[in-house]
Amino acid sequence: MANSQQDQLTEQFKALLKEERYGSQTTIVDELKAQGFTNISQSKVSRMLSKYGAVRTRNAKQEMVYCLPSELSVPSAKSPVRQLVLEIEHNDVMVIIRTSPGAAQLIARLLDSVGRKEGVLGTIAGDDTIFIAPVKVANIDFTLTKVQELFEGV
Repeated sequence: MANSQQDQLTEQFKALLKEERYGSQTTIVDELKAQGFTNISQSKVSRMLSKYGAVRTRNAKQEMVYCLPSELSVPSAKSPVRQLVLEIEHNDVMVIIRTSPGAAQLIARLLDSVGRKEGVLGTIAGDDTIFIAPVKVANIDFTLTKVQELFEGV
């Protein structure tokens, strides 16, 4: 594939993910083929999803779709980041947040930015789980409440 064709493919691929309506690799392949990219395959789309760090998350219609984390911009509690948080709970020692796959580090970065005033001493993030160490374990309910307020509706 010539470089300009590759650039066009990359540009169109990213544009499709911005639409937040493609939930499977097959639908991405089908749409790219419909747009004239005949040498596209599921394995190529899979490699592109990995290369650009795409994650599956819920769109405004609550459908699971592929999107690019960079398209979520700087995280804030008012942005689509809220939709990535699935569950918040605590075990009397730590607050645990479960997120959509691939979203934990993005959410942890937001939590690290709110810090001590919200009761967050620090975070550890995996792929879809975040552990929050509260400033004071005795005040873990305060930390839980503040974190829940950041992601109201969770």
